[in-house]
Amino acid sequence: MTSENAAQLAIVAAPSRDDTAVAVRCAGAWIVRGIAELDRHLETQSWPANRSVVIDGSALTALDTSGAWLLHRTMRDLEKRGCAVRIEGLRPEFGSLLQLIASREVAIEVPAVAAPNRLARLGDRAWAGALGTLDYLAFVGETSLALMRSVADPRRFRWRVILHNMQGAGVNALPITGFLSFLMGFVIAYQGADQLQRFGANIFVVDLVGLAMLRELSPLLTAIIVAGRSGSAYTAQIGTMKVTEEIDALRTIGVGAQEQLVVPKVLALVFVLPLLTVYTDITGVFGGMIMARVKLDITFEVFLDRLDDAIALSSYWTGLAKAPVFAMIIALVGCYRGFHVTGSAESVGEQTTLSVVQSIFLVIATDALFSIVFIWLDL
Repeated sequence: MTSENAAQLAIVAAPSRDDTAVAVRCAGAWIVRGIAELDRHLETQSWPANRSVVIDGSALTALDTSGAWLLHRTMRDLEKRGCAVRIEGLRPEFGSLLQLIASREVAIEVPAVAAPNRLARLGDRAWAGALGTLDYLAFVGETSLALMRSVADPRRFRWRVILHNMQGAGVNALPITGFLSFLMGFVIAYQGADQLQRFGANIFVVDLVGLAMLRELSPLLTAIIVAGRSGSAYTAQIGTMKVTEEIDALRTIGVGAQEQLVVPKVLALVFVLPLLTVYTDITGVFGGMIMARVKLDITFEVFLDRLDDAIALSSYWTGLAKAPVFAMIIALVGCYRGFHVTGSAESVGEQTTLSVVQSIFLVIATDALFSIVFIWLDL
């Protein structure tokens, strides 16, 4: 573009203090090729306010849609500043284009929205929580129907997938669950030893370790570890499949997502979590035995003999009965959150975090409900 045809805009007649008219001269080719530079020039221009503005377009050599829009926007901005704007000297074809741009403009008024108060925010959160609960119950219902269809026709079970999940959630979790349970039994025995020694009741450390581990801590600790380990893995796996549209592909070929992805994980975890709980019972009690031997000189034979008298079979079964319930909570929440991934890696991370937090919260809340029921049943 030559300098003669370059787009130009200038205030050529600035008003005096008593004059209210301002003349603005537009020249050159107002076309898309030089519109960016002209737009930057308009942003730096010092515009009057509350004046009469006359735009002289007689020197315009070319005007396309982008230039007409920029000219119309400039006129509109001046009117917002309280100026009375008129344009003179435009060619008929340029004037028609400018009128067309003005007729296509859509006025958008954004109403001012007051920030919601605390009660409104509380109501929004309660409503969102209620909708989320209903959505989760619907997911549980769909999974239950898929499970019943598989029970009615055992050929529908994906045994290879179930065994793979059992290995991942059970066998591979043995080292971390066993080690942490051992340390927990070790710590409980250490803390109890100092208090029991004061009263000469060393032998009751067996009751403390046995009841705490078998009835409460082993199933709860195992469930928390599995929620952070396997529940998050379920969410990440299903979420990634949703991002890559593999779940849509399964539905396209007529394979139910619940039957293929959720049911095997639920069955595998319901089977392996009670076994992991038995394993952590043993390692937790063993950790208590080590500390009792070191701190209180209680031999292994004496410890086991007292454990047989102190722990009733009902105490052992009440702890073990919690494990399948915890397993269903962890598997269902993990899969549910995976299906709520919206399509990005960031969403996978967010839903994985929610999966772990909600699983642990529901496991602890369910354990509290178990305690209330056991008190009511005098167990």
